[in-house]
Amino acid sequence: MGALHEGHAALIRQARKLAGRHGAVVVSIFVNPIQFGPKEDFVGYPRPLRNDLAVCRAAGADVVFAPSVDEMYFPDRSVIADEKSLSDALCGRSRPGHFRGVCTVVAKLFLIVQPTHALFGEKDWQQLAIVRRMVRDLDFPIEVAGYPTVREPDGLATSSRNAYLTADERLLAPRIHEALRKAATLKSPEAIVNAAARDISKIPGARIDYVEAVDAGTLEPLSRRNRPGRLAAAVFLGRARLIDNVPLPPTV
Repeated sequence: MGALHEGHAALIRQARKLAGRHGAVVVSIFVNPIQFGPKEDFVGYPRPLRNDLAVCRAAGADVVFAPSVDEMYFPDRSVIADEKSLSDALCGRSRPGHFRGVCTVVAKLFLIVQPTHALFGEKDWQQLAIVRRMVRDLDFPIEVAGYPTVREPDGLATSSRNAYLTADERLLAPRIHEALRKAATLKSPEAIVNAAARDISKIPGARIDYVEAVDAGTLEPLSRRNRPGRLAAAVFLGRARLIDNVPLPPTV
């Protein structure tokens, strides 16, 4: 959705490697109104297009597709793409309708661009899982690839929402990832979640939306570490809602 940062640049560079000398790298930039909730700031969302174009150019993009809302949506639109299982977990519970908007716009962008490959960052693991499910279920001839979360030197996941942090909040924010990483070393999912939530709750001003251990594919709650999982969290820190996750490899 624009306001591109190093995480996006890393995706573009990876796409450039996949495309090789003869393929084209296309970046879509579109602040999608139908994935914003009624209390979320669509109007105020940053749109620094000139800077975004410079990031795309430097990272190796060939094409930037930056349509207007009128180009993407008819005023009497009545067809949507909706996912009915994975969307109910994690961010989907506190942002109803969000992933309906994500699926609809991603499906439209796939049909418009017709890529062979699509890259998504692992920071929003739920989005990646849902897009993979949509591609599978609707038979899009596209290979969806995840890319590891790009982090600042202190561990904070790169995000356009980091700009909402005050100087003091920015110093505190890396403790979210630290708590997840530390908890992930424990054995049982219940102990992992409790430890992560306890450490995050100690961050001054932090408000937990969720901390959960889930199956990496289905996003269902993880009861044992017998299959790949993710420890995921969403935390409010001041004006910013920060999301992050770390892998939970099988241990049994």
